[in-house]
Amino acid sequence: MTRQMTGAKMIVQALIDQGVDTIFGYPGGAVLPIYDEIFQQNQIKHVLARHEQAAVHAAEGYARSTGKPGVALVTSGPGATNAVTGLTDALLDSIPIIVLSGQVPTFMIGSDAFQEADTVGITRACTKHNRLVKETDKLSAALHEAFHIATSGRPGPVLVDIPKDVQFATGDYTQKTAVKSHYQPQLKGDMTAITELVEALETAKRPVFYTGGGVINSGPAASQLLRELVEATGFPITSTLMGLGCYPASGEKWLGMLGMHGLYEANMAMHGCDLMINIGARFDDRITGVVEKFSPNSKKAHIDIDPSSINKVIRVDIPIMGDVGHVLEDLLKVWKSRGRKTNSEAVAKWWKQIDEWRAVDCLKFTQKGKIIKPQYALQRLQALTKDHDRYITTEVGQHQMWAAQYLDFEDPNRWMTSGGLGTMGYGFPASIGVQMAHPESLVINVAGEASWLMNMQELGTAMQYKLPVKQFILNNERLGMVRQWQELLHGERYSSSWSESLPDFVKLAEAFGAKGIICSDPDDLDDAIMEMLNYDGPVLFDCLVEKHENCFPMIPSGKAHNEMIMGEVDTSTAIDAKGKVLV
Repeated sequence: MTRQMTGAKMIVQALIDQGVDTIFGYPGGAVLPIYDEIFQQNQIKHVLARHEQAAVHAAEGYARSTGKPGVALVTSGPGATNAVTGLTDALLDSIPIIVLSGQVPTFMIGSDAFQEADTVGITRACTKHNRLVKETDKLSAALHEAFHIATSGRPGPVLVDIPKDVQFATGDYTQKTAVKSHYQPQLKGDMTAITELVEALETAKRPVFYTGGGVINSGPAASQLLRELVEATGFPITSTLMGLGCYPASGEKWLGMLGMHGLYEANMAMHGCDLMINIGARFDDRITGVVEKFSPNSKKAHIDIDPSSINKVIRVDIPIMGDVGHVLEDLLKVWKSRGRKTNSEAVAKWWKQIDEWRAVDCLKFTQKGKIIKPQYALQRLQALTKDHDRYITTEVGQHQMWAAQYLDFEDPNRWMTSGGLGTMGYGFPASIGVQMAHPESLVINVAGEASWLMNMQELGTAMQYKLPVKQFILNNERLGMVRQWQELLHGERYSSSWSESLPDFVKLAEAFGAKGIICSDPDDLDDAIMEMLNYDGPVLFDCLVEKHENCFPMIPSGKAHNEMIMGEVDTSTAIDAKGKVLV
């Protein structure tokens, strides 16, 4: 069950035993023994990022697109502190990653040694679990437990801090199968609560399924069970930003994304429902808005594997703690055994109301003149890539919301974005992680020019590893979402919301050896997108778009879901307080 080896070799062996095939990292003095072991094996690929933050985001992209844990390796001190943003991003979005950080030798800890930082202290608030391993004999067990914790229950980031002398020393390596963890989250939901939810399904007049990233994290079976439940009941379904793809965008019951920049019909349904079934979402403030006004007349159910998420933000009537897949399986069994009943007549009336809200066509826009609307750019990107084996990542800002609105996702694990933390600079390195995991697929990062510049150095990574990632930049020469809020909420005082010095993105791409494309004319857009798609290598696509376009619908701060700012539809359609269309 055990065998002798150095700590550095234990790390590589543990990764192999855990099924890891790719790690993302950046070497430094405190991890050189690990890098030496990586050099002497061929089972794990190492991707050299250009920044530790990017390495962690790449691991996130790998994890989100595969359902397997991502792994990043960083050195001590600044290497570990540079990883903090990625760790926090993964914590808020429930992404399973392992970050291995080097540390100064144990006898130097606390002496302010070169590149020493209290990594465990610094990362305590931004990891699901972290640990400093001071004994080589305990290292393998710590590594195996890290994978278990990261992937069990509500997924999240785990950091293992490893002093350099522990890497050099010899100890006993314990196999994965011999390590038992005290962390055993509850998977099965309470059957009494599940039966209570079934009873609510049977009588609801205005139900809605509100789904989140927990459905995707539970695995493909959960998404299939959700689809079966939606089709069998005929209830409408909406999703958070992180849940896109758990139900197909082409599905008849799909209402689109919910929340601050969600679709009109989704937000109105959430406001007007009498039964809200939250499946794997955490009532994020971008979804709820003002808590007191959220879904005010509904009975509320919440299915979540994280007990701390239940009743944390919204008080619910039917709490069900458990894994989404297990709970949906039991829910379907109970519902079918009771005769598959719903209040079909009332639900049919509910759908008539929803269809009236759909008729508002909240994403309507007009493409005219010679300036590309950002909505049009993404509409054409959707049309020209929908038949590809496609994965989408995004940066953060207006472009992110437009991507969620105009790009369609039929399956889970195809959409990688920074939801909870809203991390500018996430999308480019995430696209590298996705492309490493899916080398034959089309991977596109939808970006804003400001967000993309935050990790632009990763063009070097894309070129070194011949990764044909496509960077589709909606360039409005503004911090678009900041500018929008300044226009609507701060009296049009545009404080520091643009850059007076942007690069020539085509020349920048060429400086790294990649292909650069620029497009400013809507008549040329399709040809330019096809040129991007047909190029077998990294592409930086500079799409010059309308500088002052706003992203609508939008729920302003302090408003309820039925108090949206709408955009173009307001000029031709009036909407009363109940959401009825007035011609």
